[in-house]
Amino acid sequence: MDRLSIIKIGGKVVETPESLTAFLLEFNKISGNKILVHGGGRSATNIAAKLGIETKMVEGRRITDEAMLDVVVMVYAGLVNKRIVAGLQALDCNAAGFSGADLDLIRAKKRPVQEIDYGFVGDIEEVNTKELRLLLNENIVPVIAPLTHNGQGLLLNTNADTIASALAVELSNIFNVNLIFCFEKKGVLSDPENEESIIFDLTYNSFLEYKQDGVVNAGMIPKLDNGFNAIKNGVKEVLITNAENIATGRGTRLFMGDRF
Repeated sequence: MDRLSIIKIGGKVVETPESLTAFLLEFNKISGNKILVHGGGRSATNIAAKLGIETKMVEGRRITDEAMLDVVVMVYAGLVNKRIVAGLQALDCNAAGFSGADLDLIRAKKRPVQEIDYGFVGDIEEVNTKELRLLLNENIVPVIAPLTHNGQGLLLNTNADTIASALAVELSNIFNVNLIFCFEKKGVLSDPENEESIIFDLTYNSFLEYKQDGVVNAGMIPKLDNGFNAIKNGVKEVLITNAENIATGRGTRLFMGDRF
């Protein structure tokens, strides 16, 4: 199988021109097939605040009412996505920006209300691997915003980590997939105050213990949930790291069972 790198970028990395440029330079060094999935939550929160719209989060996941949906569509599919595409074009990387609605790439259903009403949040039902393969075959780098649709005209906010994981799982039937979650830290830290306390090998049971103890919290929870879901479903490699190390492979690697 050909190799495919799926990189999800989020956190502070996409928030400033300097950090984004540094990331794109490293991303451009990755050879072969690649897909970039991006977040932009901090930008959405900032724009929402300027518009007087309150941001509500539960374990790192955004509550998306109708007003917030308008904000995330504008920010994710517009501002953030096109900045990334333009930055890659400046590096002679032929990128094209998409939401899940474009080319019918990612269909989802509105999350049903249970203990929490997440609003217009989508749970992925189908990934269009055919169109993605066509793009990759033409040496086009898809840059995918964290938005899906239900096939009936409704856009839905969908966690970018979830999208990256779903893409990795579906495409692992066609490619040898390497999934990388990239943010501002060097990996998962055992001590949030110590930037060098990297957990290089993280098993699922250890993750559950860290989560219970509060070492892993907030936005790191969906990242790890989705990373382990990818491993469970056939993705060969999952790495959590920062922009400097997406090409070196240094960071936190996920494993279902004991590492040794």
